[in-house]
Amino acid sequence: MKKKLAVVCICVVFLVVGQWEKLSYRWHYRDFVPQQWSETTDRVKTRIETNDKILALTMDACGSKGDSLDEDLIAFLTENKIPATVFITGRWIDKYPEKFQQLAQNPLIEIENHGQEHRPASLNGNSIYGIKGTAHAGELYDEVKKNADKIEKLIGRRPIFYRSGTAYYDEGATEMIESMGFQSIGFAILGDKGATYSAEEVEKAFLEAKPGDIIICHMNHPEKETGKGVMRVLPKLLEEGFKFVQLKDYKDVLR
Repeated sequence: MKKKLAVVCICVVFLVVGQWEKLSYRWHYRDFVPQQWSETTDRVKTRIETNDKILALTMDACGSKGDSLDEDLIAFLTENKIPATVFITGRWIDKYPEKFQQLAQNPLIEIENHGQEHRPASLNGNSIYGIKGTAHAGELYDEVKKNADKIEKLIGRRPIFYRSGTAYYDEGATEMIESMGFQSIGFAILGDKGATYSAEEVEKAFLEAKPGDIIICHMNHPEKETGKGVMRVLPKLLEEGFKFVQLKDYKDVLR
């Protein structure tokens, strides 16, 4: 009985602490008026500070209606021993728990946080591409923390990076995300424009990459041409002497 009571007390403490933290953020940013709203807002990391010929391939899984997993693309990366950092939403994990575990067990795949519901990171409800951002600090807190907790519970490692839905942020959001213990990640190379590019356009975009760039593309639309373009262009970049790396290995030199 005492053991059960202790467990209940611990759970209540964690709940209260979490709610207090959420309320504290909402109070702190209650009067905040954003001056920035973009993919390159202050504190957003878009590249690795280096002169070495390295690139960070990042891929998103948003959990939108009708999406899935480009398993041919993942198989290609695995076969060619090309590492990647993937940003996954909580709703995608809920839709595809087995696929998520397959990714988690692949040492070439670094799993990071793409938010619970794929919402832009806003403190006043800004929208982009028809997607409404978080309305205030309390909503942003839930969007970030719920999926971080979910990933940590499933893989035993807490994410250290966060990419908002659409990769849009205001400067208050990035400040808050940083105070929660995460780096806000953007990109230097728009690799597939939300999985709308043709294979040729994907290839052209990737070939613009310079040493240290973070590349963004999507792994959740096998019916589109992203995978085809990525599989075509990566060997060319390797031939040029580029090496692909995971973000976690360069967390202290992201700019």
